[in-house]
Amino acid sequence: MEALAAGVPDNGGVFFVPAFAGLGAPHWDPYARGTLVGLTRGTTSAHIARAALESIAFQSADVLDAMHRDSGIELKELRVDGGACANNLLMQFQADLLQVPVLRPKVVETTALGAAYLAGLAVGFWNSTDDLADHWRLDRQFDPQRTPAAMAALRTDWRRALERSGGWERKVRA
Repeated sequence: MEALAAGVPDNGGVFFVPAFAGLGAPHWDPYARGTLVGLTRGTTSAHIARAALESIAFQSADVLDAMHRDSGIELKELRVDGGACANNLLMQFQADLLQVPVLRPKVVETTALGAAYLAGLAVGFWNSTDDLADHWRLDRQFDPQRTPAAMAALRTDWRRALERSGGWERKVRA
């Protein structure tokens, strides 16, 4: 999907809201539905692929914004893991969107690694979580490359797409 999405310089005005079971945090709209907006005759499968990848970053940014509003803590960097973080285009877009470095570890399946670390702590293989922190290794850092203004404009369009998906499913009336 990365190669397909990288075939275009941007999403071509296409936005995908993957609200297949409604929208969760921070929007909390169980009646929202998946939406693909901004299609034109010039839209290609690459634009749609890019919009799908970008939707992951937009959703993450929405949650991180809510966390910032609630905590008042400014995000300085984002450490990522899981299969999606292997996608360089997605990680660069996430860094651009958040305007902070995105750090990908050498071991991206940290859920399994975390379980192993907990087991090692439980049996005394490691003495503390401080011992574990020394094992984290950087694979790649993605630094913001696009301007805050350009990313703010995309966030505005993302919010417009969210509005269109919102409340799509009608509530059942008794």
